[in-house]
Amino acid sequence: MYVASCPLRISLFGGSTDNPFFVKKYGYGSVISFASNLKTYISLHKDMLGYNVYGGKFIVNYSKREEIDSISKIINDPVRLVFEYFNIEPLTVSLNSDSYSQGSGLASSSSYIISLIKAISLYKKIKMTPMEICDLAYKLELQINPYCGYQDPYGCGIGGLKRIEFFNDKSIKYEFLETNFFNYYDAHLIFTGVTRNSRNVLKDISENIEKSKPLLDTLEQAYSEFKKENFDKFLELLNVSWIQKKNTSEIISSNDIIKEMDKEITNNNSIIAHKLCGAGNGGFFLVFSEKNKLNIPFDKVKISVATDGVRGHTL
Repeated sequence: MYVASCPLRISLFGGSTDNPFFVKKYGYGSVISFASNLKTYISLHKDMLGYNVYGGKFIVNYSKREEIDSISKIINDPVRLVFEYFNIEPLTVSLNSDSYSQGSGLASSSSYIISLIKAISLYKKIKMTPMEICDLAYKLELQINPYCGYQDPYGCGIGGLKRIEFFNDKSIKYEFLETNFFNYYDAHLIFTGVTRNSRNVLKDISENIEKSKPLLDTLEQAYSEFKKENFDKFLELLNVSWIQKKNTSEIISSNDIIKEMDKEITNNNSIIAHKLCGAGNGGFFLVFSEKNKLNIPFDKVKISVATDGVRGHTL
């Protein structure tokens, strides 16, 4: 059996400037994000006397179960894309996650694709570096979502808290940041109960990409304050960035549940800064508070930085 895991990424600043249409227009985009301790998991094996070998079937287990005799018939997009690329024979694959995967705003599709590529590279004995895996993951995800931002695979597959820069020649630059920020503040995710297809939001943002330009300016300010360890100012700018993000598309906070939660979180004195993860209009709110001071009636989970990115093992 071959198993692999990949973090889900948490974006702090610069979301939408990693959009390929933004990078093409302005020649540059950048984000500050971190790989979280929440992950996706893949297990992959070929049976010796069962559905794969004798039945000639692909078995795909996630929130549903698929028994399929052809890769092209697989409904699960990440599995179908990766299996087609590697021209895989019938196998059994199981997908699991520490978080809701549909419309989470945590780049779960990218994380799953990366985990799948890692597991299959082990199965086929192909040596691939984490960056090579991220490169391939982005190439594959564009087939199902042409608006997918660069930060999704490159934020998931490489661990740590980091600034990532994206250039028009498709080069990627990382700067890894100190995590002592988390010695002073807690980060929690709050699930909105709303899921959505990010493609519609990203399409709307892409069609009005000039509205995302202020997000890059705020990122530069936040980066400067972070490097000087002015963490209070850094979090103030996170709130500014969230307001700017909402201005890039009316869809981002159009849901009534999102609006009400956003208002309640804004008015909560225990929360210093917050934003909605990912493209918007669903998924998780990210909130920051002083250590052990969060007091809010919503269900929440504390998160931390994962120093490792994609990983895999043969059992």
